[in-house]
Amino acid sequence: MKDKVIDISLWQLLSAYLFIVILTIIVKWRGIAREKEIVIGTLRMTIQLVLAGYVLTYLLKHPHPALTVLILVLMEGFAVYNVFKRIKHELSPSLKKVVALSMTIGTLISLLFFNYVVIQFSPWYEPRYVIPIAGMIIGNAMTGVTLGVNHLVEGMEKQKHMVEAALMLGASPKAATKELVDLAFDSAILPTINSMVGMGIIFLPGMMTGQILSGISPITAIEYQIAIMLGIAGSVAFSVIIFVQYGYRTFFNERAQLK
Repeated sequence: MKDKVIDISLWQLLSAYLFIVILTIIVKWRGIAREKEIVIGTLRMTIQLVLAGYVLTYLLKHPHPALTVLILVLMEGFAVYNVFKRIKHELSPSLKKVVALSMTIGTLISLLFFNYVVIQFSPWYEPRYVIPIAGMIIGNAMTGVTLGVNHLVEGMEKQKHMVEAALMLGASPKAATKELVDLAFDSAILPTINSMVGMGIIFLPGMMTGQILSGISPITAIEYQIAIMLGIAGSVAFSVIIFVQYGYRTFFNERAQLK
């Protein structure tokens, strides 16, 4: 009885939306034009999670390697598309290619290492492990790369004259953009580091909380949480490093001149 999970009824779940109603009223009352985004975000989150629930239920009952790979491809593609949509600046085709490659390579390396070296489950396509872990790794890498792209593009636009001056003084494109590249990397990786620093004292992460609520031992939940956080940090770092290392080059032509 003690380990039994409390089932949430439909009415209990609907009551949780009361917070969103209150938030929307407060935002409207304060004259902050964000009520539309809050409503759309809530509806989108609800629809996406309900669909994901049905898809996962089917996959867990009918595990197949092709289906698992298809889901991973869709997740990766949607994450790359989301990065493009969330960037406030126009991206060149070459920069978009770098974003897609950095996301794919960075998350794939982290996912393969985490699944088959750290967790070591079998069969390799087991959706119970592959899909939730991929969701956390790809989702966090998407956030990191988005921040990195925003800061790099914004920096290149605002400090274009400084980069040009450095080039005129004989600096290479790499040296002329080093400060901007470092800043882009810092802004992308800092949220992950801050999250790791506050974990366990300021807050309990969602994955660990979910496992404890479902009756799993807190020690086991902590082991999984530590492993997945290291995997997330690795995927964010890999993806952002690949992006900044190749992303800045797309702003220059073959003669090392700004486009």
